Amino acid sequence: MVGEEGAFVLGWDEVLTEEELSTTLKVLCMSEEEFKEYKEQDGWEDDSEEEENSPLSYEALSRLKTPCKKLLHDSVVLTLESYGSDLKAEQDLLNNKEAYEKLSPREQQALHVRYGQKRILHQLLELVN
Repeated sequence: MVGEEGAFVLGWDEVLTEEELSTTLKVLCMSEEEFKEYKEQDGWEDDSEEEENSPLSYEALSRLKTPCKKLLHDSVVLTLESYGSDLKAEQDLLNNKEAYEKLSPREQQALHVRYGQKRILHQLLELVN
């Protein structure tokens, strides 16, 4: 459901892999009976629900049903825990000119990437709380 890398791609304003995330959330939030029925109907490609066809903007994510929000919340928390530091530590390092300049160019770029990723994840957490 999530492709070869097993990850979803989030941008600043929307989910960039919206079809994969939408399908995954729908399936993971189904009961076993609902899943069997969905599979038997070959509903994977022909789903006509309006909800399925709408883009997953962050605004739309905030309107998800509670089980889907909880699943997203828990996934984001696990992802954030996989980092070696938190958002505040990254921000402090970015704001400390002396410490920042001691980093190699590659380390500085990695810091910016991690900080951006964490900001997006924190934004998503706010939406699904």
